[in-house]
Amino acid sequence: MISDAQWRRIRGELRFGQVFTGTVVKVPKPGVIGIFVDIGLDVGGFVDVVHLPRTRAEERWPVEGTVTRFEVWWAADEPQQIRLRPLDPAYRCDDFADYVERWRPGWPEQIGQIVEPQ
Repeated sequence: MISDAQWRRIRGELRFGQVFTGTVVKVPKPGVIGIFVDIGLDVGGFVDVVHLPRTRAEERWPVEGTVTRFEVWWAADEPQQIRLRPLDPAYRCDDFADYVERWRPGWPEQIGQIVEPQ
């Protein structure tokens, strides 16, 4: 874990929609909780299950060692974590547009803005 000051600095440099190439480092339970991603920062990245395919998750989720692109979705203070969503359609939920419309309709306007903690 990094200091609060380091986390605030990193978070202050993040922008919604910012793209990182990352490596999947842990897939604890395919279809259940999400995946952990190393994006080259001192704080880890995480893709929540809602952003990953729900059908045949064991077959469609990226495996450990997969290198692909992710975009910043939000940031969490507890635990210090950058929340991501996959850009590769093969690794994305099939109903992302419906998800955004229902839970985050302001998403397009947030792209490029500083990531505030959730």
